Amino acid sequence: MNSSSSSSSRTGWNALGWIAGGMAVLFLSALVTFGILSVSQVQVAQGQSLWQWLFAMNSQQTTWYVTRAAGMMAYLLLWLSTAWGLAVPSRILDGLLHGSFTFDFHQFVSLLAIAFLGVHMGVLLIDQYAPFSLTQLIFPFTSDYRPLWVGIGTVSMYMIALVTITFYLRNRIGMKIFRAIHVLSLLGFVGAALHGLMSGTDSPLPMVQVMYAGTFLSVVFLMAYWLIGVATKKRRVAVVRAR
Repeated sequence: MNSSSSSSSRTGWNALGWIAGGMAVLFLSALVTFGILSVSQVQVAQGQSLWQWLFAMNSQQTTWYVTRAAGMMAYLLLWLSTAWGLAVPSRILDGLLHGSFTFDFHQFVSLLAIAFLGVHMGVLLIDQYAPFSLTQLIFPFTSDYRPLWVGIGTVSMYMIALVTITFYLRNRIGMKIFRAIHVLSLLGFVGAALHGLMSGTDSPLPMVQVMYAGTFLSVVFLMAYWLIGVATKKRRVAVVRAR
């Protein structure tokens, strides 16, 4: 490996380190945000101030906010991974970032989404507000709480995990199968969006609805842009061959 490629790789991983730190800050920010937003759902007739409510928060409330914040972060990271995966082949990022970095970043974000998803599910096992058993988390549609939408989330989790695993198997399975399996990431994203919107207790909040709408529409736009690019390329190839 020459010095230029080594420097590029080192710069890429340094950037990933900063991104990881940024994700941690975002997680903590999301946790605090959910706590503050939930104040509006507390009965103000009790006359509690914000500080009184925060210091009176018990472990049951804490675990619930942690699992919701982790779930929201997992969704946002999944959205970023999905959007990035569509942006790279559509060449929107060409000239802005090095090719090897874009692939490494895509893989890194996917792993980070899995990590936050693990926190989201792990805390649900010990949460007392809406307790889940290990069976309910592993097997789809067995939950007592909104079984359809929670089950869709479980199926999406398996799709996301499968797609992430293929990052390490692409040399064995070949790029054709690798790309075919990656189509499941779109289905996994849609399922995660439905799961969060329909089973999340924070979904009635306007800012959460705007987030789901914005992330979903951005993925639709990038997918349409990519498909138009593929169709245009095929048309150009057909014209060249016809000459």
